Amino acid sequence: MKLLDRYLVRQILWFTLLVLAVLVCLAALFVFIEQQDDVGTGSFGMLDAFAVTLLKLPGQAFQLLPVAALIGALVGLGNLARGSELIVIRAAGVSIARVALAAAGAGCILFAGGALLGEVLAPPLEAYADEVKTFAKFDKYSFAGRAGIWVKDGDRIVSIAQQSSDSSFGGIYVYSVSDGADGHQRLAALAHADSAQLVSGQKWRLKNYADSLLGDEGVATRHLPVFDVESEVSPEFLGIAVVNPGELPIRGLYRYVQHLKANGLETRSWEVALWSRIARSLSTILMCMLAVPFVFGPLRSAGAGSRTVIGIVVGVVYFLINRLLENSGDVYDLNPLLVAWLPAAVLAALTGVAIARAR
Repeated sequence: MKLLDRYLVRQILWFTLLVLAVLVCLAALFVFIEQQDDVGTGSFGMLDAFAVTLLKLPGQAFQLLPVAALIGALVGLGNLARGSELIVIRAAGVSIARVALAAAGAGCILFAGGALLGEVLAPPLEAYADEVKTFAKFDKYSFAGRAGIWVKDGDRIVSIAQQSSDSSFGGIYVYSVSDGADGHQRLAALAHADSAQLVSGQKWRLKNYADSLLGDEGVATRHLPVFDVESEVSPEFLGIAVVNPGELPIRGLYRYVQHLKANGLETRSWEVALWSRIARSLSTILMCMLAVPFVFGPLRSAGAGSRTVIGIVVGVVYFLINRLLENSGDVYDLNPLLVAWLPAAVLAALTGVAIARAR
């Protein structure tokens, strides 16, 4: 049995890797095409677009792994069925459940590889890709910091602590500098605002604004409910400091959820991202097992093309249901665990029933 298990696992892994390579190449093509709109902006060129595409490949592979696992298992086991090897295995007394267990073993190996991609390689590489693109497009600005963002815009240095939407930021500090009599720059003013929002073009609206002007005669302070300021710094540039739930590893999401809970803040969207990431990773195992009843059932005599189409359809439907529930969770105030695990639970139930009914 161990020999047969290893043989089945090798077949599934080999075809899964082939399918994943094809899917990643197609995804890389789309990512590279997507970068073309920004080529020529600032110093962002074709080489930068190519570098950004390469840096995003591990993340693309992680996202595509469940679909690749299903297609690879369908094609790999389908080839064995067409060569009557599965018939021989069944005649030797191996049950369909045992074949499904071997497929689950291959899924566990793919799950471990996906964890390496999604938890170790992809997050830092995607963050670096965003930095490469942003720095090239906005090369006349300076940037520093990882917990927040520090931007030098002319004679202003801006510190931003957080982002609440695509064009709304919070925890704003603005330091203005000027040339002193000795030729060195000195602090001329310090300002703080609770939030900043891009209202039009290059106009930013700062709310609950307060500043202190440092002059030779002393410090002058003022407080305004709203203060508008012109700046060429765009939300896209500032977005480099935003923590994207989709790019964080599981451990990072978990730590951030605990931080939000400790401070009494809303955690729903982050919990959905956390549990959905875990559920999607574990679905790789289910996808490998789902191929077994198809191969022993309606797709026993079908060609590789038919099995590939079935795999793509099932994978796309599962992906769309996941996205639909994730996006509707906040709207309808759904439980994060329900949103994240319902598609995986349905997939597991269908897989179990299909394997039990297979002959």
